[in-house]
Amino acid sequence: MSQPIDEDLLLEDAPVAEEQADDFRDRHAGLIGWVVSGALHATALLLTATIVIMVSDEPQEIPPLRTPYLPPPIAKVPVEKPPVDLTPPKIPLDVETTETAAVPTPISPLELTDEVSLSEDNNDSPLRKGREEAVSDSENGGQGCFLTMGAGGGSSGMFGDRSGGNRRRAVTRGHGSKRSESAVENSLTWFKRHQSPNGMWDHERYFQNCTADPKCEPGRTAYDSAEDLNACMTGYALLAFLGAGYDHMTLNRYRPVVKRGIDYLLSVQKPDGLFASRNYAHPVAAMALAEAYAMTSDPKLRKPAQLAIDMIVKRQNQDPAGPSGYSGLGWDYVGPNQRNDASVTGWNIMALKSAHAAGLSVGNAMDGAKRWLDQSWKANNDGQGGRPDWQKLDPYKDESRFSYCWNTGATSFAEGFGHQNMAPVGLVCGIFLGRGPGDTMVETLATYVMNKQTPKAYPTNTYYMYYNTLGIFQLGTDSPRWKQWNSVVRDMLVDAQRRDEGCLDGSWDWQGTKFHGNEIGRVLSTAYNTLCLEVYYRYAQVEKLKKAK
Repeated sequence: MSQPIDEDLLLEDAPVAEEQADDFRDRHAGLIGWVVSGALHATALLLTATIVIMVSDEPQEIPPLRTPYLPPPIAKVPVEKPPVDLTPPKIPLDVETTETAAVPTPISPLELTDEVSLSEDNNDSPLRKGREEAVSDSENGGQGCFLTMGAGGGSSGMFGDRSGGNRRRAVTRGHGSKRSESAVENSLTWFKRHQSPNGMWDHERYFQNCTADPKCEPGRTAYDSAEDLNACMTGYALLAFLGAGYDHMTLNRYRPVVKRGIDYLLSVQKPDGLFASRNYAHPVAAMALAEAYAMTSDPKLRKPAQLAIDMIVKRQNQDPAGPSGYSGLGWDYVGPNQRNDASVTGWNIMALKSAHAAGLSVGNAMDGAKRWLDQSWKANNDGQGGRPDWQKLDPYKDESRFSYCWNTGATSFAEGFGHQNMAPVGLVCGIFLGRGPGDTMVETLATYVMNKQTPKAYPTNTYYMYYNTLGIFQLGTDSPRWKQWNSVVRDMLVDAQRRDEGCLDGSWDWQGTKFHGNEIGRVLSTAYNTLCLEVYYRYAQVEKLKKAK
């Protein structure tokens, strides 16, 4: 049974108990704080983990981020790189390429192209005639005179405008052809093989310079001295190279050949500028020098070329009844005198045309030549003795005539004029002296040529053929006349070129070629035929310019 509590005793012990409780709190207060703080932090961590678990999604694969600012992640898998093509790129045909020489050499204004081989290889080309791949490695460029034929204006001369972009030859199918180019290249190779060590082409002993067998036949000295003929043949050969675009300054396969030829002419030129004693050989050599100067502007050639032209002007026949200062006429073999020889006059006019294209002075010689042409043609077509009347000619139907000679002052055809078959010379001179398509003189002379002098087979009169090709070409390459002429002449010449293993290879036979002086031989016949085929280069150039417009 419980005993009653003594309240007094409790009251008496209360301070003691309270004091003990305070003491307990003092001793355990720090421990309790740590316990409470730990519990609170544990609870907070637990809640955070629970929230994270509740709101998190299933893990996803994030693709690589590619932005302009960050590079893509580096791939850990090796990447297979494509093989490198070390084959040189193919260069288009229209891309122009050049090659530098080991030693700096003067370069003419001619523009070289991808077709141009820059080597001065002295080995003969192994390619044979007729092969389409045996084409020229050069182009017609510069400004010469050998074909004033539609291919260029202004300063262009006989070879047409051969400057800048016109240097690249564009051969037109059906007219200029790879076969005709091949024939020209083979003839130039023939000339190269037969050049003498001193640079000339010896008309008689040329074959001694060639190492191939069997040998060509010797030439013949006829009508002129051997010295005059050698200067003349050297001029012809140089014109063949220059007409194909090969000069003595531009790096090309025939540069040494052309340079030696020019050096020879300079070595035989007299102080007054004369190359030969007669007025036939001299203008041929003078024309070659003027052409070379026109193509290259070589300052060393200017004075010699001008002196040579001055001699042509000095030797021109004069008309006593002509106006002062303009009284010149044609030329004879020697002179001046009363006899005007059409063949001699033709070459002097062509030389003057080359000189004019080169920027050389020709004085009033061309004006005088116009007087010769007009008076000679009218005398040949005087309406008497069954001859045409120049005043009544239909330019598109009738023929007119031109004689071998004309005597100063004559107004009617007379004895001593010779034959009247020189229409080719009258035609070309008319064109070079300013007459053109539609002119009664040149149109009727061209009709004579087509009716009476279109060749049928080789051998033919290669002198006429050369002049006629120049003239018919100039009167229009779109005309039926040119197409008819071209359809016969080009392939006839290509097929007639010698295709031998020996010395003859690349040349043309002279026997049966029927012109005055043909017995001089193979150098002359090969020169005429080469120059004739080079007209087709000009034709191709004309066609290219037409398309460009």
